[in-house]
Amino acid sequence: MSNKWLRKTLIILLSVIMMVIAGREFLIWLNEKEPIVEGPGVTRVAKLSDYFADLKGTALDTNIYILEGEEDGGAVMVTAGVHTNELSGVMTNVILIENAHVEKGKVILIPFANNSAFTAGHPGEAYPMRYHIKTDWGSRWFRFGDRYTNPIHQWPDPEVYVHYPSGQSLSGFDIRNLNRTFPGKADGTITEKVGHAIMQVIEKENVDLFIDLHEAEPMYPVINTIVANQKAMDIAVIAEMNLSAFEGIKIGKEISPENLHGLTHREVGDHSRALSLLAETCDPIQDPLRGRTDEALIITGKDEFILKAAKLGLLYVPFDETGSHIDVRTGRHTSTVLEIISAFSELYPDKEIIVSDAPRYAEIIEKGVGYFLLKPRG
Repeated sequence: MSNKWLRKTLIILLSVIMMVIAGREFLIWLNEKEPIVEGPGVTRVAKLSDYFADLKGTALDTNIYILEGEEDGGAVMVTAGVHTNELSGVMTNVILIENAHVEKGKVILIPFANNSAFTAGHPGEAYPMRYHIKTDWGSRWFRFGDRYTNPIHQWPDPEVYVHYPSGQSLSGFDIRNLNRTFPGKADGTITEKVGHAIMQVIEKENVDLFIDLHEAEPMYPVINTIVANQKAMDIAVIAEMNLSAFEGIKIGKEISPENLHGLTHREVGDHSRALSLLAETCDPIQDPLRGRTDEALIITGKDEFILKAAKLGLLYVPFDETGSHIDVRTGRHTSTVLEIISAFSELYPDKEIIVSDAPRYAEIIEKGVGYFLLKPRG
C-alpha cells in the first residue's frame, strides 16, 4: 500500500473513531436525566403515560410527583418545562418536590412537561446542554433544552399548523411547541398527545387550579406577569396585591386573549374544570440581544448588551448590573405559586389547599436555590 493510500486510510479510520466517541457522548446526554429526590411530602410518583397510554415508551413520557395531605381539599397542578429553556419554573417544581408538605388537599407537580425538548438545543443559539446549581454539599446538574419538541421525535413541520380544535392557523414549527398545542389531541402529533395527556391528568385527578411557569426575554412585554383565564382573574388580582404588599414583589396581571389559541392559560381554563393561570419571570438568555450564551448567563442573568438596552429604555422590566439571577427568578415563581394557591383557598374555602415547608422569595434570596436542593442518593 502506498503512503498516499495509507494516509487516507488512517484519516478515515480516525474520523470513524471520533464519530463513534462523539456519537456515544451525544447518546448518553440524550438519554441521561437529572436525578430528582422524592422529598418527605411526596406520596406517589406517576407517569404521564399512566393517564394516556400512547406516550408509554416514548421520549415524551415524564414523571408526575404528587403530594397529598391528610385532609381532603382542592387539587392544584403546577407545570414547568413546557418550554425547556425557561428554567426557574423547573427549579420551583424541584424545590416543592424535595421540600414541601401538603397538609390539606393535593399538589401535582410536572417539572419536565415536554421531556423531548430537554434533549434538543435551538439551532444557531449555542445553548449549553446543562447547567449546575451549587449547594452546600457540591452541585446538582439539570438539562437545558429548546422551546420545541426535538425534531428527531416529531418531524416534519407543516408549512402552516392548524390548531385543534379552534382551527386557528399558526406557524408550522409551532406544531412542536407544547404551549401552542393545548388542549391537545388524542390522535394528533406526539406533542399534541402530551397536551392531551396533561388534560387527562387534570380530569382524572380532579384538578381545580392549574399554574404553568414560564420565563420571557426582557424585551417582551408580557414579563414578570400573571396571565389568567377570565375565570381565574380574581385569583390573579388577589395574588398580585399580596405579593406586592407582603413580599415587595412587583408583578403585573393580564387576562388571557380569547382569540389566541393553544396556550395553557386559555385552553386549560376553557376545556377543563381547572382555573388556569400562567406566570412569567425575566430571563436574559431568552433575548436575541444577549451576548455570550453560556452557563453563567443561565445562572446570573447578567449581560452587558441587555444592560445597555435597559439604559436606552428598551426593556419592559427593571434591569441593572445585578442582572436577573436564578435565585430571584425562582423566588418570584415560588412565592407566586404559593400566593395563587392562597388566593384560590380564600375564594373557595371548601377546596382549601394548605402547603407548608416551601420557601418563599426572601428565603430563597437569602440562602440561594442550592440550599433547598437535596443530595441525590447513591
